[in-house]
Amino acid sequence: MVSETTLSSSKRSPSTPKFCNSFTTRIFADVAGDITIVVDGESFLLHKFPLVTLSGKIRKMVAEAKGSSVSNLELLNFPGGHQTFELAMKFCYGMNFEITTFNVARLRCAAEYLEMTEEYREQNLISRAEIYLNEIVFQSLQKSVEVLSTCEMLPPNIVDEIEISNGCVEAIAMNACKEQLVSGLSKLDCDGESRELKEDCVAWWVEDLSVLRIDYFQRVICAMGRMGVRSDSIIASLMHYAQSSLKGIGKCQFWNPSRTNSSPTRVEKDQRIIVETLVSLVPTDKSSSIPLTFLFGMLKMAIMLGATIPCRLELERRIALRLEMVSLDDLLIPSLQSGDSLFDVDTVHRLLENFLQRVEEEETEDYGYESDGLGCAGHGSLLKVGQLIDAYLAEIAPDPYLSLQKFVALIEILPDYARVIDDGLYRAVDIYLKAHPALTEQECKKLCKLIDCQKLSQEACNHAAQNDRLPLQMVVQVLYFEQLRLKNALSGSSGDGLLSQRISSGVPSAAMSPRDNYASLRRENRELKLEISRMRVRLSELEKEQMFMKQGMIDKAGNGRTFLTSLSKGIGRIAIFSGQGGGKRQKSGRKSRGSEGKTGRSRRHSVS
Repeated sequence: MVSETTLSSSKRSPSTPKFCNSFTTRIFADVAGDITIVVDGESFLLHKFPLVTLSGKIRKMVAEAKGSSVSNLELLNFPGGHQTFELAMKFCYGMNFEITTFNVARLRCAAEYLEMTEEYREQNLISRAEIYLNEIVFQSLQKSVEVLSTCEMLPPNIVDEIEISNGCVEAIAMNACKEQLVSGLSKLDCDGESRELKEDCVAWWVEDLSVLRIDYFQRVICAMGRMGVRSDSIIASLMHYAQSSLKGIGKCQFWNPSRTNSSPTRVEKDQRIIVETLVSLVPTDKSSSIPLTFLFGMLKMAIMLGATIPCRLELERRIALRLEMVSLDDLLIPSLQSGDSLFDVDTVHRLLENFLQRVEEEETEDYGYESDGLGCAGHGSLLKVGQLIDAYLAEIAPDPYLSLQKFVALIEILPDYARVIDDGLYRAVDIYLKAHPALTEQECKKLCKLIDCQKLSQEACNHAAQNDRLPLQMVVQVLYFEQLRLKNALSGSSGDGLLSQRISSGVPSAAMSPRDNYASLRRENRELKLEISRMRVRLSELEKEQMFMKQGMIDKAGNGRTFLTSLSKGIGRIAIFSGQGGGKRQKSGRKSRGSEGKTGRSRRHSVS
């Protein structure tokens, strides 16, 4: 057996054709090379007999050639280049070489190009490559990925025609299903172990798929979905592929908005295709839980790379499904438009629109007299989103480029019952007024009208009453409602009149339809439960004040006991250091008081 390096690494001048070595002349000692084949500018001096015996294409070319051109042939667009052609010629000459996962796809395409079929000889190169693919490659997920990655450098028409890529894709998906069954058993042994071990048990192959080109990766993920691979494994593959393909891309664009005005580069176009493809591959079933950090990361990349509108809207829709679980940092999306606000407020506004639409659809599905608007999970989510948006408003309020129109739109989009108290909203408005001193009086009034003074806490009312940035009309309202609240607290009513008024106004009219009555009842239920929530907040404030008062009384009582104790000790010291005379005087005094008491009692007896 002759080593591959001995056959192909002999040094020769550029003008000397390949295969003019000792091995060729020894096999064909009596026959000199009679044909020269050029592949990618490389010349190969060969012999017609072994080539036409195994290759149908070379046989046809020799038969069709006439005159002196029969000794010179050129193979155009040869799959795999001259290195793959050299391996195919070694097979024709009977030389031994090893078929591996890195050359089997090239050899299979070269054999198809040269028409090395069973028609010319049994166990020809096509059948040898097919045997290796079926018995070695397709039985292993890792080997299938390696072969599929080598197909990227081959002509797509030949690869698709001989179905190497399809075979690899199906093999990867099938082996992933097998691994899923095995991991299901291994996961039982992983209970109680570390988180890293559990992740290894779920899917160890997600990293292997990251070497594939995006079109092959898309075909693999689609095949896995058809064959029933778990959604969490598919999501893990998507996340790892995004991390490896989009790592550190475009950071300069977030801080250099002028960069977006120029035409995108080739790399940016490829990355935009990757983002759009990954978004289209995200599982659609509701049981799959996609990390919100991944969705926001993809949304930021889609905005930065200029992805299609459907791609961005799909990401926004998926985020809106769980908007109550979003953190404040996730919403702080930098804006890429020059001259605009520092943060992308329009995207957050669309997220809120999608979220409110989802809440409305859930309420419509729960239509019935037994359901209420605020008792469902949608209202709890709405309250969380209200707190989140108030924090977001306070975060973006210092932006000097944030227009009043966008700021007001974010406040108005949420319904009134999304906020139990308006302290967060008041804080955001106050920050905006401080950062935008150029606002007119009418604009300040328009902004402050969005705050419900009845929903401000005691602390917020105290701050608002002394706030010079607020319009005088709002300050008067705050003082009025605070006085009314104090009056109700002293009288002990605590809003019972308001509740009774709401209850009496909630009686449905006989002239209304059942659906209108139901809508009216739901609206009244919202108002009542919102009032109860406010009362709970007020009760908690009163409990805190009571605790502070008790603590103050305890402290004062402790100080009083200390003073009395020290005073009694001082008097005791005086009595200790006084003489016996003092004691006699004390006794005589007691005697005199006793005699006085006796005379008094006898005097009272004589009167009676």
